[in-house]
Amino acid sequence: MKHTVGAVSLGFMILLVCGCGKSNPVAADAAVTTPPTQQAVVPQVAADTFVASGPVVVEKQVDIAALREGVVTSTAAEPGTRVRKGQILALLDNRQITADLEAARAKTRSVEADLQNWQAEAKVLDADRDRAQKMWDAGLITKEQYDHARFKAESDQWDVKRVRELLVNAQQTEHSLELELDKTRIRAPFDGIVARRYVREGQKVAIGDRLFWVTGESPLRVRFTLPEKFIGRLKRGEELAVSSPDVGETSYRAKVIEVSPVVDPSSGTIDVLAQLVGPAGDLRPGMTADVRVHISR
Repeated sequence: MKHTVGAVSLGFMILLVCGCGKSNPVAADAAVTTPPTQQAVVPQVAADTFVASGPVVVEKQVDIAALREGVVTSTAAEPGTRVRKGQILALLDNRQITADLEAARAKTRSVEADLQNWQAEAKVLDADRDRAQKMWDAGLITKEQYDHARFKAESDQWDVKRVRELLVNAQQTEHSLELELDKTRIRAPFDGIVARRYVREGQKVAIGDRLFWVTGESPLRVRFTLPEKFIGRLKRGEELAVSSPDVGETSYRAKVIEVSPVVDPSSGTIDVLAQLVGPAGDLRPGMTADVRVHISR
């Protein structure tokens, strides 16, 4: 019986030793089939190329403000309307200023008539003075009579000058009221397109209130900044490639028209302005554009 138990124990130990010597097939397969780790490939930008971003702008772009207070009586332009320089966009109530202007014109006509009357009288007095001169030379009148005619003619000349100045004052008052009347006609300052309308009919506006936003459509420009290390490298007239993610992958040409001669100390950058050359395609003012700057070392 003892011999049997010992044999079993010995066999069990042999099995354990044999099992420890075998390798794990699953682990071995996993070690063989696991691919090596791959690193992502980062696209490299050329050493002499810098990509900057900036807004597409136009030189002519303004908010039209009210130059006098009043009530909007009508509007003649909506957002998207193309306008010409001087075209009326809206009207303010002008009844009071029109009445004042008519009164000023009437006063101007009255002063003009008064001036003509004084000028005619001055001619009569000049004739009396000349006659008195001849009579004095002939000894027919006294010195006092001659002086009376002479001084009266001189006095009338001063009256003519006084009325002439009154006429100038009346004309300038009339012109001032004409300018005030023109302020009630809201006009486009240049050829362009109405981007926004801030007012509606019946609304009362004060001096300085925004009425319309009018923007030009060309020439389009891109304003951007470059690091200070580029100062002196970018020249006026140099061509750049411009693109915008909003209009696809189309590339446009632009020429540098302004380069700031100083560095902004707060950001360490210089301002650059480039103007598009040729058709602008789908680019519009306000879009963001990417500019590729090639700097030769």
